Amino acid sequence: MKTGLARFALAFYLVVLMLPIYWMVNMSLRDNADILSTFVLFPEKLTFDNYIKIFTDPSWYSGYINSMIYVTINMVLSVSVALPAAYAFSRYRFIGDKHVFFWLLTNRMAPPAVFALPFFQLYQTLGLIDTHIAVALAHTLFNVPLAVWVLEGFMSGIPREIDETAYLDGYSFPRFFFKIFMPLIKTGIGVTAFFTFMFSWVELLMARTLTTTEAKPIAAVMTRTVSATGLDWGLLAAAGVLTIVPGALVIYFVRNYMAKGFALGRV
Repeated sequence: MKTGLARFALAFYLVVLMLPIYWMVNMSLRDNADILSTFVLFPEKLTFDNYIKIFTDPSWYSGYINSMIYVTINMVLSVSVALPAAYAFSRYRFIGDKHVFFWLLTNRMAPPAVFALPFFQLYQTLGLIDTHIAVALAHTLFNVPLAVWVLEGFMSGIPREIDETAYLDGYSFPRFFFKIFMPLIKTGIGVTAFFTFMFSWVELLMARTLTTTEAKPIAAVMTRTVSATGLDWGLLAAAGVLTIVPGALVIYFVRNYMAKGFALGRV
């Protein structure tokens, strides 16, 4: 009895969870007039015009390309900066280490709106407005603290005797770090890369503030569906479906690392 009730509750939860995604897919396969005129659970007149427009209109597909570029740059930068920082926090004790660690986390807690204007003025002075590197660097302010926090949890679980044994065997620090230590925390690196990717992918305020035309992300491009006649619901839904795809692919490829991360790390 309890098993059947638990299965029913799980099935009901999954249905409720997937309903918005299904409805978005449903709308993406219908034209705007059909969406506004009738309420149907299954599209009666399927159309792929919304997807065709996204893949053929440069103003649309360039938004996805721009988003992927700055998200990838941010992910690489965040993990690269966080690895040595997390190692230092996990292996050494110095004056103010706990305060510095807490200060890093406060940057992650701060709302992006606090930093939007300073970043805009700084990058405008440096000539970086409307570039991919501008958005990527701005996102590192929030992703590096998260990456350091996650990686430090994984590194603290590695015995320090491994470091000492490697040094006794004649390993230099770079050789030890890349050949021995990083393979031991590859699960943590995978989890960290996933979270930095996702936080950068879904962030909108910084991406919109620091770009105008050339590097505009897909989230900003989606606002173009607003016109004098109202929202183009079908086109907006199709863009939303395609926006989910990269995150779903990343989850698929790092799912094993995520499972271990939830069990072992600070996730």
